[in-house]
Amino acid sequence: MHILAVNCGSSSIKFRLFDVDRNFRLMAKGLAERIGQESGSIYQITEDKQEFRKELPLPDHRIAMHALHHTLVEGDSDWAGNIGRIDGVGHRIVHGGERFRNPVLITADVIDGIKEAARFAPLHCQPNIIGIEVAQELLPDIPHIAVFDTAAHQTIAPKAFLYGLPAELYENYKIRKYGFHGINHSYVANEAAKILAQPLYNLKVITCHLGNGCSITAFEQGRSIDTSMGLTPLEGLMMGSRCGDLDPAVVLYLMDELGLTTSEVTDLLNNKSGLLGLCGKSDMRDIIATAEKGDERSQVAIEVFVYRIQKYIGAYVAAMNGIDIIVFTGGIGENSPYIRQRVAANLGYLGAKIDREKNDSSATVFSSDTSCVTLMTIPANEEMVIAQHTYNMLAKSMETSVQNTSLGSP
Repeated sequence: MHILAVNCGSSSIKFRLFDVDRNFRLMAKGLAERIGQESGSIYQITEDKQEFRKELPLPDHRIAMHALHHTLVEGDSDWAGNIGRIDGVGHRIVHGGERFRNPVLITADVIDGIKEAARFAPLHCQPNIIGIEVAQELLPDIPHIAVFDTAAHQTIAPKAFLYGLPAELYENYKIRKYGFHGINHSYVANEAAKILAQPLYNLKVITCHLGNGCSITAFEQGRSIDTSMGLTPLEGLMMGSRCGDLDPAVVLYLMDELGLTTSEVTDLLNNKSGLLGLCGKSDMRDIIATAEKGDERSQVAIEVFVYRIQKYIGAYVAAMNGIDIIVFTGGIGENSPYIRQRVAANLGYLGAKIDREKNDSSATVFSSDTSCVTLMTIPANEEMVIAQHTYNMLAKSMETSVQNTSLGSP
């Protein structure tokens, strides 16, 4: 059985094709990037290291999906047509609202539900919806499964998800904290417990997903009990181009005093703020490089970025009354020993001690042997989790079908 996992982002599309019968072995992976810009590109590679690259215009997600599908199963690459049948497709969906607490088989009704939740995260959910629609057009005879980024955070209690707003706004409009990156937060928390050979239920874990988008989640008794992103993926940590936590009055000021429209403010806070707004760059590698050369704006941007991570860690340690493990994941969390070291430098009050050599080599456990808190680096693997959820849904469906057939037989 072959499962295709699709991850449609705001300006890119990632996919992974897995062979379930070979323990979810990766058969091929690909990326379409710079969607909506003047020039785009697609890249794919198979398990036997056959690579394919092509520069081409990708004005929207529909064209990008068609381009990826063409190179995967139809033409342009040596392996096209020989990649094997695709038996199911799993889609990462950013926002599921309160309705979707588990992966579901995508139907017209489910798509309507996703569109309803999309009002809270239109910049992220619209590409998700397009990805589903195009994939169903291209692969109409196989099941498509939706896996929700918000689902893992549905265990958060009202004391953590409610805002200090009139109760009617939650009751009638479902305005509350939802949280995001849940697929990866849940994955790395469970992986950390497996690596340490301890049940997650007995551990207090903080997972730091640090990339272009950033969020932190606290796990207690095996469940997410709080997370930094909110109604939308804009709340919480400062990110590549998103501001993170902000006094709501700033938005009112921008609209009243500067005359900005709702769409202009949305664009400013999501696409022109964060690291990009502070120093003109959104890639942490570039920011560190310029900071080392003495650029003050880059130095300040790093300080703000690290400080907010440290504050959230402290808040979640207080919320759980303790901490056992802190996990770093995502593009920055996995690949920047410098940022990990800067964050850990202010965790001495927890008894956390870093092993510089282990950290510099990106070892899975990079805390010292005498540290009271285990510090870990675990690579994100959202597509694998999406594929596993998709397979589980298909297996349940097949089991139910067999049972129904058996019950209906004479």
